Amino acid sequence: MATGLYGKPLRNQNGAPIRLVVPWKYGFKSAKSLVKIEFVTDQPRTTWNELAPDEYGFYANVNPNVDHPRWSQASERVIGGGLFSGRRPTELFNGYAKQVAHLYEGLDLRKNF
Repeated sequence: MATGLYGKPLRNQNGAPIRLVVPWKYGFKSAKSLVKIEFVTDQPRTTWNELAPDEYGFYANVNPNVDHPRWSQASERVIGGGLFSGRRPTELFNGYAKQVAHLYEGLDLRKNF
C-alpha cells in the first residue's frame, strides 16, 4: 500500500489517499485507487475476465511459458527502446518471480493464467 510517490504524498490523479502497488502485474490489472475493501468467500468477476475470459484470467500473470491466445509472451520489447530496438526474453512475473512466486504456489499457471 502506498500513500506517497517519489517522496511526496499521493495526488488525486495518482490514487490518493492510498493506492495498492502491484509491480509485477500488467498496468490494466493494477489497482488505480481504492474505494473500499471487502473480504469475500468467492472469487469476484473482473472487467477483463468478463469481457475477454479466454484472453485474461483472474490472475493475468506475465508467463513466458503460456501464450496469450493472439500472441506469444515468450519475448517482449523494452519500453522506451524504440520500435526497432529488438526483443528480449520475457521474465516470469515481469522479473518479480523471486518476490512473488510463492503467492501462486499450488496454482496451475497454465489454467489459472
